[in-house]
Amino acid sequence: MTTTRERGATYGDVFAADGFRVLFGSFALLVAGDQVKMLALAALVHARTGSAGLSAAAYMLGFLPYVVGGTFLISLADRVRPRPLMVAGELVRVATCLLLALAGMPVWAMLALVLATGVLSPVFGAARTALLPDLLAGDAFVLARSVLGVTAAGAQIGGLALGGGLLAATGSEGALLVTAGLSALAAAVLRAGLPDLPGRGRSGGGAVRETLRVNRALLTDARVRGLLLAQWLPVSFVTGAEAVLIPYLGGTAGIALTAASAGLALGSFAVGRFVSPEGRERLALPLAVAGGVPLLGFALQPGLAGTALLVLLATAAGGSYALGLQRRFVDVTPEAVRGQAFGLLGTGAMTGQAVGAALVGLAAEWTAPHLAMALAGTATITCSLALRRSLRPDGPGR
Repeated sequence: MTTTRERGATYGDVFAADGFRVLFGSFALLVAGDQVKMLALAALVHARTGSAGLSAAAYMLGFLPYVVGGTFLISLADRVRPRPLMVAGELVRVATCLLLALAGMPVWAMLALVLATGVLSPVFGAARTALLPDLLAGDAFVLARSVLGVTAAGAQIGGLALGGGLLAATGSEGALLVTAGLSALAAAVLRAGLPDLPGRGRSGGGAVRETLRVNRALLTDARVRGLLLAQWLPVSFVTGAEAVLIPYLGGTAGIALTAASAGLALGSFAVGRFVSPEGRERLALPLAVAGGVPLLGFALQPGLAGTALLVLLATAAGGSYALGLQRRFVDVTPEAVRGQAFGLLGTGAMTGQAVGAALVGLAAEWTAPHLAMALAGTATITCSLALRRSLRPDGPGR
């Protein structure tokens, strides 16, 4: 339990842990490499088919398998030792990129390969996140989540820039080969630097049956369910608003999308670095609500500069409020299924963001893009207030 006397962790404390430095480095390589991979795949599909629709579908394809993997296989994150599991994840990416670059596969086979190998992505990600509380205790764990949030936003921007440069210099196949090299490097870093800790869960029984059983148990626990919903719903509509920036701004939308990623990084850094552990938990509800307030400004149809500022403020608040829920979430989930709990959290977040984008997109079709973003702000505020008991530090799970 957080107390006013507790000393907040520092970034120095977090990076002093050898295991975290390894996770940090491999995670940055993973995020940047995935951006390059999906960009290169989209370009390759477009070059072979000339279809903008298929190219866009190829770029989004990496996100779809999370629903399947998170629903049926995520128990593997607890049943298998984390180090070999994460190394296997990187080697799967190496093999996938090499096949896409060198095998001369037809388009349908490339898309099927990305779908099939992506099913295990939530398992690998859950193993990484669940390992953090083993390496870093108390507030250091929360700050580590902040660091990874900043890293994800920065690596996404860097990965897109790297991918664009590689596509211009080496073509799609060359970019995929570079991605394979990044994944191989990440596998070597994990294998050499990460402690080989045992798995948490039991190893008997089928993975699908165990995953369904534990997911059901987690979702029927009111404390866990409330914290899951609190981390899924408000931010889903903030992300959904980003989905209509392109129809709203056209060719200049990239500037606003970059501002959104910058907001994520700045919010995570500021709340993690400058707010006390107790303060983060007190701010969870206000920040969740604040994530929706700037989006209301789209009712006034701002220009590019105003749009960039509004989305930066929205993502800074909407992307950082969950830091105040992290320790409570660890406290209410049994250690034996911690990996699956974080996997379910990640799967729900991915699904919620996709649903949020679809809903805001539909609203834009029925009304107008600027009104749809304002409605997304209203939905963010409404969800946050409806979930106020779970967002408050004295709510369920405390």
